Amino acid sequence: MLDNTFKAIVVEESSKGLFKQSIKSRNISDLPEGDILVKVEYSSLNYKDGLSFYGNKGVSTNYPHTPGIDAVGTVESSNTSNIKIGTKVIVSGYDLGMNTAGGFGGYIRVPQKWISILPEGLGSLDSMIIGTAGLTAGLCVNSIELLNHIAGSKAIVTGATGGVGCIAVKLLSKLGAEVTAITGKNSSEGFLRSIGASKVMIRDHFINTVKKPMGKAIWDIAIDVAGGNLLSGLIASMKYDGVVTCCGLVAGPKFDTTVFPFILRGVSLIGIDSAEESIHNKTKIWENFSSKWKLDNLKELYKIVDMDGMMHEIDKISNGQQVGRVVLKHA
Repeated sequence: MLDNTFKAIVVEESSKGLFKQSIKSRNISDLPEGDILVKVEYSSLNYKDGLSFYGNKGVSTNYPHTPGIDAVGTVESSNTSNIKIGTKVIVSGYDLGMNTAGGFGGYIRVPQKWISILPEGLGSLDSMIIGTAGLTAGLCVNSIELLNHIAGSKAIVTGATGGVGCIAVKLLSKLGAEVTAITGKNSSEGFLRSIGASKVMIRDHFINTVKKPMGKAIWDIAIDVAGGNLLSGLIASMKYDGVVTCCGLVAGPKFDTTVFPFILRGVSLIGIDSAEESIHNKTKIWENFSSKWKLDNLKELYKIVDMDGMMHEIDKISNGQQVGRVVLKHA
């Protein structure tokens, strides 16, 4: 019999515009309307969750609110014949965890068009170790493969200790690239080499050694989660027909470049948005992670926490201190 109550991390806004975070009991009737009710097994922590948790109105405008832009779990009720009760499903992005109650609660209710069926060969836990971060990295790799080769290429990844970055390093290495990882964390070289980086560069050193608008051509492919000066440096350092995918702005939304790398070296700059990507393409990426992209030794990438632990981890990711992936396991 369905238990109508569940625990959730809840963000509330006071009349003074201040925000309070706590763990509360919620009721399924509190959830928005939707085709599919999912009992959440795992969620994962992403940078956008930290923004929502602290009341960033550019992410979440409706309060009280439960963050969590990722969820995997089991369908408990369904208004469509296409997805049966008992099916294991993944939901990532769209409005989940933004203004629709997200995976940091024990249940979610969402439209059918947001749902991917969990592929055979990909476990529930592994899907959330990968999560939106890995989905984003996978979309980057998919775009690169359409324009360039990966095996034998020289690749570079910014923000390499973060969620997108660490999955990107591991995946590119698996696919045969020689990966340089850029990080601002001096203590993370061992971690980055353990997940496949051939070389580790400290962020400030990279920025200070790049000649702009065009410097020495070094890398074939790049995955950038930072923006700002790091993205400027990457564009200036790509080889002929190099491909740069851009999916984040932790170093700033603006970057400085000229047309020269694009018209003299044929560099391609591709924007990646995993949140609103079609469910068809998301499902393709999940299927890749269950088969030809299947990642070994994911245990080196993550930690599991409960809701109390997740509150602490949100502080860390918001302050740029997160290394690897954090997975929330529901009781």
